[in-house]
Amino acid sequence: MMTAATADLQKAIFAALLADSGLVAALGGGKVFDHAPAGVAFPYVTLGRASVYDWSTATEPGTEQLLTLHVWSKARGKKEALDIMECVRLALDGAPLDLDGHQLIDLRLVYSDARYDDDIDVYHGQLRFRAVTEDAA
Repeated sequence: MMTAATADLQKAIFAALLADSGLVAALGGGKVFDHAPAGVAFPYVTLGRASVYDWSTATEPGTEQLLTLHVWSKARGKKEALDIMECVRLALDGAPLDLDGHQLIDLRLVYSDARYDDDIDVYHGQLRFRAVTEDAA
């Protein structure tokens, strides 16, 4: 089931990010959220859009997933956001994450962007990862 593969992957991503001491230090704590709680201090990371596509072969069911992570920073200048983005990249790009009911074939960073958002006075980084998963044997 495609949604189960997404849930497994997101759980593993959260665990990997929260286990990364460099990222936790850069964030000033374990501030990685599906949806940031009201009043959370900057900087922090949120999980954004997840798109799932059928990647099944003739013999094995599988999915391709595109997952976006967001970095939020109120620091002056992009450096803090870029440093946190690099921590996320190092923690996830090519990581051999263990999934509960699926097997991760590959996890790669395919796009990143950092910009200042005038509307909310925050630096916003985005990292999009592509994952390929199969059902566990």
